[in-house]
Amino acid sequence: MPYLRNPVLHAPMLPVEIVLHPSWWHRHEGITFDEDFYFHPARRVEVEQHMERALYERWGRYGLGADHGRPLPEIGPVHLAAGYLTSEMLGCPVEYPEDGPPQVIPAGLEQPAISPEDAFSSPAFKRLERLVESLKARYGYVRGDVGWGGVLNTALDLRGQEFFLDLVDRPEVAVRFVRDVAAVIERFTRYVRKATGTTSISVNRNVRHIHQAVHLHSECSNVMISTDWYEKFFLPVDAAWSRRYRPYGIHHCGADPHRFAASYAKVPHLDFLDVGWGGDVARLRRHLPYTFLNIRLSPVEIVQQTPEAIRATVRRLVRQADNPYLTGICCINMDDQVREEQVAAIFEEANELRREYAARTGDASAQGGCDD
Repeated sequence: MPYLRNPVLHAPMLPVEIVLHPSWWHRHEGITFDEDFYFHPARRVEVEQHMERALYERWGRYGLGADHGRPLPEIGPVHLAAGYLTSEMLGCPVEYPEDGPPQVIPAGLEQPAISPEDAFSSPAFKRLERLVESLKARYGYVRGDVGWGGVLNTALDLRGQEFFLDLVDRPEVAVRFVRDVAAVIERFTRYVRKATGTTSISVNRNVRHIHQAVHLHSECSNVMISTDWYEKFFLPVDAAWSRRYRPYGIHHCGADPHRFAASYAKVPHLDFLDVGWGGDVARLRRHLPYTFLNIRLSPVEIVQQTPEAIRATVRRLVRQADNPYLTGICCINMDDQVREEQVAAIFEEANELRREYAARTGDASAQGGCDD
């Protein structure tokens, strides 16, 4: 029986990506993640090339670090996983530790109200504009994107736990707040997409292997709400965006994406789902037969596992996903304790699975994997 395909999402069989935590880069490559790392034009290009080179030297045989030989004008940290800028644009202070991702400090808004227009005259956004203009002036183009927080993530950054009370006590006010936050995020991602053609490599690097630019909405905080709240307050945003920005995806990095399986199935066009570690992959596949399931391995557990155990985990989860053309594998934010052979085990097992699926399907192109 042939495998189902998503008509608007074209991906290689079983693409694989990794993201190393800033602590790894700081310890092993001496990179410091101060504010200049994110916003100084020359530093942007220099350090991204440094990161590409480091990846190539360790795991180049799997396709990592393919751009190590040329400077690229990346507007954001595409080798990190960090959502911070939209919150900073809306008034949250942000700290930039030397060995960690940007830390968003809650704004503590007294009321659930913002001015969407003010976000684009903020110092944070103007700083990004200057970066983009400087890189364009030197290189003639820009690429990449900047991690953006999702609607609920950003609402909580702005309002804190009081936002949960707003959802109960003042639902009509909460709806307006959600709508305004979504408007800021939508305008921001349109700006980035117009400049570079992508929005979400910084949300999950595996989207770079998909031939169309995936619009991937970070919904990390869904672990804190009920499915009823999701469907009442946030599903309308996902539904509208899925109609406007295909391929459309949801990033659910928590351990319970299966709790939302029936709710996510109500999104008109859910082309991509980031499946948090611990998620019931088989249950999600039953509800989402045409959705690309991007399986996330645990960056905490992997540092304690043997390569053989890692390979067994990859194999088990891919089998549960039950469609090699709509399945990817990633491990995000592995810290400075992870060993090279542990990372290699992820890629090696994916290569073996591709060979097996290629033999079964007769798809010779699948054996090449996702190296680019």
